Amino acid sequence: MKPGIHPVYRPVVYRDRGADFAFLTRSTATSDQTVEWSDGNTYPVIDVQISSASHPFWTGRQRLLDTAGRVEKFRQKYARRGPRGG
Repeated sequence: MKPGIHPVYRPVVYRDRGADFAFLTRSTATSDQTVEWSDGNTYPVIDVQISSASHPFWTGRQRLLDTAGRVEKFRQKYARRGPRGG
């Protein structure tokens, strides 16, 4: 790699405040905020809205859609129309 043209690749903490979950990884992302990690070192922290601790796919808590109600609305809407005339 050419020196001086690549961003710094360093440890960064990603934090999901909604799920009270954080993990330490390496990234080129930057932040002005820092946090002290359990190893005693201070790392830049990036707040995210969704992580594996809060995403429905990973947690298994999915919202159920009211598909029956939507189908009924569709049928009622188009039942008023008669069959297509030719």
